[in-house]
Amino acid sequence: MSVTYRRWAALLALSAVSLAACSAPAPAPPPAAASPVAASGRADFEQLERTYRARVGVYAVDTATGREVTFRADERFAYASTHKVFSAGGVLQRTPIAELDRTVTYGKQDLVVNSPVTEKHVATGLPLRAVMDATLRYSDNTGGNLLFRELGGPEGLNAVFRGIGDTTSHADRIEPELNDTFPGDLRDTSTPRALAVSLRAFALGDALPEDKRKILVDMMRANTTGDQNIRAGVPGWAVADKTGTAAYGTRNDIGVVWPPNRAPIVVSVLTDRPDKDAEIDNKLLADATAAAVKALP
Repeated sequence: MSVTYRRWAALLALSAVSLAACSAPAPAPPPAAASPVAASGRADFEQLERTYRARVGVYAVDTATGREVTFRADERFAYASTHKVFSAGGVLQRTPIAELDRTVTYGKQDLVVNSPVTEKHVATGLPLRAVMDATLRYSDNTGGNLLFRELGGPEGLNAVFRGIGDTTSHADRIEPELNDTFPGDLRDTSTPRALAVSLRAFALGDALPEDKRKILVDMMRANTTGDQNIRAGVPGWAVADKTGTAAYGTRNDIGVVWPPNRAPIVVSVLTDRPDKDAEIDNKLLADATAAAVKALP
C-alpha cells in the first residue's frame, strides 16, 4: 500500500460516515431513525472503499416512502459532467418548446475535447434540442458549453441551482476545465445528497412542467455513457442517468431508476481516488448502486 494511499485513507477515516434509513410520508419525513439496514449497508460501502481504494459517496431515496440510504452523502465531490442535466434543465426552464428548434451556431474555436456530435456540425450549427440531446446522450462537452452560453455561464447555472433551493452545488468553470479538480477544491463541486435532490426536482418534481420534464427524462433514458454504472447495478430496470469523469479517478453517475411495479428511486453515486492520474472503474458505481438498492426494502 502506497504512502499516498495510507495518508489519504487516514484522512477518510476522520470523515463523518453515515448510513441512515427512515420511513415516513413524503415529502417531509421526520429525522432518520436507526434501522437494521444501517449497519449492513455501511459495512457494504466501507468494503467497497477498501476493495476499490476509493472514496464513495451515495445518496438514494425511495420516492414512495421517503426512505433514504446515505454514505458520505454530504461530502463534496467534483460533479464533472453530471452538471449537464441541470444545464439542460435550466435551458428548458427558460425556453419555450417551440424555440427548441432554433439553430445554435458556433465555430471551430468553440470546439473542445470529447465532442463527438458537435464537431460534425460546425458549418451548419445544430437545433437547440439537438445540442441538449448531444450533451445528455453522448456527454458532448462543446454541447455542454453551448448550454452554459445559453444560461450566461457558470453563474447562470448557479442561478438554476439556487432557483430550486440547491445552495450546495457550486458552478465555477466550463468544459473541460471544470474536470481539473484536486482534493479540497471547492470549485465545481456538490454532494451526493444535493445532486440527487436537484435531480428529483427536475426529473420527477415541479422544476419543469410535464412536457419539458418528459423531454429531459427521455434524453437521459437514451444516455450512451452509463451502461456500466447505475444501470449495471439494477439490471432490467428502466434508468435515466448522467455520468461524469474528472481527475483523481472521479467517476460519477446520478439517475432515476424505476423498479418493476414500484415508484422510482433517485440515486446519486460519486467516487474519487487518492492519485491524480488514477483510472476510473465503472464497476465500483454498479456495486455501490446495488448496495444502495439492497439497503432499501
